[in-house]
Amino acid sequence: MTMTAETRAAGSDFAELGRRINAAGLLRRRPAYYAVRLTAVTLALIGGWAAFFLVGASWWTVAVAVLLGVVFAQAALVAHDLAHRQVFRTNKPSARAGLIAGNLAIGMSYGYWMDKHTKHHANPNHDDLDPDVGPGVLVWNREDAQGFIAKYQAYLFFPLLTLLGLSLKRDSVRALFDGTVKRPVLEGTLLAVHIAGYLAALALVLTPLQALAFFVVHQAVFGVYLGMTFAPNHKGMPHPDGTEDFLRKQVLTSRNVRGGWFVDVALGGLNYQIEHHLFPAMPSPNLRKAQPVVQRYCEEIGVSYEITSLTESYAQALRHLHDVGADLRKS
Repeated sequence: MTMTAETRAAGSDFAELGRRINAAGLLRRRPAYYAVRLTAVTLALIGGWAAFFLVGASWWTVAVAVLLGVVFAQAALVAHDLAHRQVFRTNKPSARAGLIAGNLAIGMSYGYWMDKHTKHHANPNHDDLDPDVGPGVLVWNREDAQGFIAKYQAYLFFPLLTLLGLSLKRDSVRALFDGTVKRPVLEGTLLAVHIAGYLAALALVLTPLQALAFFVVHQAVFGVYLGMTFAPNHKGMPHPDGTEDFLRKQVLTSRNVRGGWFVDVALGGLNYQIEHHLFPAMPSPNLRKAQPVVQRYCEEIGVSYEITSLTESYAQALRHLHDVGADLRKS
């Protein structure tokens, strides 16, 4: 999908929207909220590992693996908010907490994620500049489609998500050596501590088959949950050509997902993807309040604002993946 000339209006209307958001106080920090959220995720991590050791060498450990897969994804969402300085105003405490949540707790490089995600926010859905839509295992435009996986990628999407967590961890290690991470020694040490502790726990507590089952289920749940959190946001939305102003570039490439408090918690506020991309430093609990302000403003200036249900968002992404592989299925 490409944007039409109508969407490439000259200039930007973002300044006026920013004034309205500021006037509503929606960029103010929410220390009490994040104190509760960070405490809850920390206790969930401690509780999950405590359950792992208490259950011990039992096949009930598979249930613990599912629990910890969900908790790891929630920790990743916390690291996401830290990277955007939603929790702390300055970089130093954000980075320290991010290294603990990312490298130490879940084994994913905070510096690697920062670099990758910053590029995505600067140019969402841009074929050449957004690493999230560049050619990879999944392909998001027909020009890059080739091979068996691209041909049937809509059917393979969810099975492939089981490998997402491992893929991000592999890329985290690679980033230590390619110059992406600014403090490779520190980040590498924290990653090594996580990996060593994780594997030692499995080896010492579980039988070999139980350890394998735990590892597979844990990493699969983590990957699927993380992938399902980010998949509804941009997949199948228009791809910019670089001439759009900031507001249109962010709004037209993003999709919101409607839902109540459960969706807010499950997706970490990323269901308000449009508002998040317009104001990435906005604390996630404020995104719900910003949503009607942004939607009304987009209606005023004639900018399309996409909002759908959670299930329909996945359906749209899968339809787009299926369409990308259409030419391959004809051959």
